[in-house]
Amino acid sequence: MIELSLHFKLFAIPAASTGYAASFHASFPAESGIGTGRQVAGGTNTKLGTPAHPLTKESAMFTYTGPPIKLLCTSLVILTVLLSSCAKQEPPFECTDPLGCVDLPPEAPIRIGVLQALSGKIASLGREQVRGIELAVEKRGGKALGRSILLQIENTGCSGEGGANAALKLIADPMIPAIIGTTCSGAARTASRAMSEAGLTMISGNNSAPYLTSITGKAAPDFQPGYFRTAYNEEAAGKTAAIFAYEKLEIRKAAAINDGDIYTSGLTAGFRNSFVELGGTMSLYTSVNKGEKEMGPVLSAVVDSGAELLFFPLFQPEGNHILLQARKTPGLEKTVLMSDGALVDNTFIEAVKAKGRGMYFVGPNYPETPEGIALADDYREKYRESPVVGYYRTAFDAANLLLSAIEKIAVKDASGMLHIGRKALRDALYATREVAGVTGELNCDRFGDCASPVFDVLLLEDPAKGVEGLRANAVFTYAPGE
Repeated sequence: MIELSLHFKLFAIPAASTGYAASFHASFPAESGIGTGRQVAGGTNTKLGTPAHPLTKESAMFTYTGPPIKLLCTSLVILTVLLSSCAKQEPPFECTDPLGCVDLPPEAPIRIGVLQALSGKIASLGREQVRGIELAVEKRGGKALGRSILLQIENTGCSGEGGANAALKLIADPMIPAIIGTTCSGAARTASRAMSEAGLTMISGNNSAPYLTSITGKAAPDFQPGYFRTAYNEEAAGKTAAIFAYEKLEIRKAAAINDGDIYTSGLTAGFRNSFVELGGTMSLYTSVNKGEKEMGPVLSAVVDSGAELLFFPLFQPEGNHILLQARKTPGLEKTVLMSDGALVDNTFIEAVKAKGRGMYFVGPNYPETPEGIALADDYREKYRESPVVGYYRTAFDAANLLLSAIEKIAVKDASGMLHIGRKALRDALYATREVAGVTGELNCDRFGDCASPVFDVLLLEDPAKGVEGLRANAVFTYAPGE
């Protein structure tokens, strides 16, 4: 135990410095071996040192002059720590992001909105999207930046109204910085507009309508800042179908049917434009209503038009009705039937069975990668069944791009709060270059398209082999720009 006579003053040092200093004069007994100390600067005993700045009476913050204090030697360490605590504290976080920040309290999860079609005939597509997202989260151990990832899942159906209503639920939560979705391009049309206006980010693993991003290298009518996708822009899907029909099947007269949705309309418009440019004739270009069951009138019109091929890129159940009723319509026995990737689904093949034999489909060609093969194994292990479609892979990539971008730009302040700049998040995704996804290399352009499309024309010869057999039977491949 040492008895210390202490006279103590704490001084503020000018702003150009980095902290505070204390001046004291202390007398220690000779047996202590310490001698006389004169200054502690920045919490360090400099013994007979000189302050970096003059310590004046006017700059003193407080003074202690009192009776002798009995201290253990370790108490000198405590004094040093107390003085160190006077160091200038880190300034509080200030959000300078033009779109604002999502501010998450310490320990709060990172909340991600999920918009998918989980009811109706296309629920299988939405379910595969959700599963792809879940697999991506699980691959990260359920965490990002040391925080749990929480998915808030909303059902959009497959309509513009459903997309808008579900998006508004997510936008109302200030803790959600981004959305993964939607399944249908029609739902994305309204959801992405609401999302963009609210300053959020949205990325889809399934939307493919050209109208959502770009057409012929220019912003499309429904382009929205902050919208991205890992699914292919199907601007060239219709062109792929047209090239195959005209050059490989030598078709010269064709008919096309859409349902008025931006996805199906975009595909039939692409087919029509390319087919006519090649020298073909569109003998019929029309649409049916969503929910329509009786396809007799429109199929009779196809017969009357003399079309050699009918292109109908429709969803279920309308696509099912067209196919099954076409097989019973006199005059269509030799007409080639072609649809698109929306019907490359085990539920469709199981529904139409042998009636689907000989039908063509134009769909995305995603390369087989080691990561993709491993993901398929993970899928079967987790869900105890094989995928009904392959689009869970693009959802996996979409989730990974988004979570990686959040990890890149989020800022953690001294209090433990996490701040996610909304524009910074968008900018990080726009800057995506040469990222190895399970569906191939990903590079996001200024319109939000992150994948380089390649399309196959598939021929259904053996319905019993399901989607895997169909995908293995590509009869034509087209890569824009090659």
